[in-house]
Amino acid sequence: MNPGGEPERDDTGLPPVDIEIPDDARELDRDVQAYQREIRAHRRQQRGLRLRGSFARDGIVLPLLACCLILALITGTLLTVFTATSDQTLGGPPTAGKQTARPPAASSAASAGASSAAAPGSSAPTAAPTPQPGAVPGVLPVATIAVGGQAVNVRELSKAALLLIPSHCNCAATVGWLIHVVAGAHAQPYLVYTASTKPDVMQLYASLSLANQGVTVLAAEPDNHNLLRESIPASLPENDLAAILIGPKKDVLYAANLSTRDNPTTLIWALTH
Repeated sequence: MNPGGEPERDDTGLPPVDIEIPDDARELDRDVQAYQREIRAHRRQQRGLRLRGSFARDGIVLPLLACCLILALITGTLLTVFTATSDQTLGGPPTAGKQTARPPAASSAASAGASSAAAPGSSAPTAAPTPQPGAVPGVLPVATIAVGGQAVNVRELSKAALLLIPSHCNCAATVGWLIHVVAGAHAQPYLVYTASTKPDVMQLYASLSLANQGVTVLAAEPDNHNLLRESIPASLPENDLAAILIGPKKDVLYAANLSTRDNPTTLIWALTH
């Protein structure tokens, strides 16, 4: 603008404008307030953008941490409740079950001798189970079994159970239970068969679980001698499922009339003492 108010050529290239200078600065209050409102609105917008960006970066981590904390709290509470419940349950007296076998006489005598010879103040050894009908001590005959084509003298076995399977016994459940008991006592179960009982024993073996098959050894009594079956004491059934239990000290226990409802305490004792 020239002093006369007439437009003239502007070397800067800007369009010509009229500038009005108020006589009183208070007339600019509205413009100043509008400018400050725009500044505040811009700042609020910037803060919102920063806040949303922070949540966007941590949008997965924060909920995951919250879920982990909640899960840990629930797990700790449940463990506390179950631990208190299990302690109360274990504190009750155990229920006595049926026993079908008794420990060998030699083991009982050795246990009694050890108790009498114990020094005062020393802890007493574990007592043998109460003898029950269905098992009697005995001596192994001079017999061999074939395992994998190799002859094995049964008198050289230790911590083993010879399961004598009769023909048509329909005793797969009881045999599976016996194998579980024997393997649980860290002893070796043998399924013994003769030429006449081989088909039934093979069929029974195939019906066992894979776990029982994995710990069981098939053994044949050669030439159909059947010496092991004939060695069963006369007080036990002759043509029933029978087990010959051999302990670590070569003590022998004959057991028959077995059932899955029996208490295996005496069987385990015979295999471990």
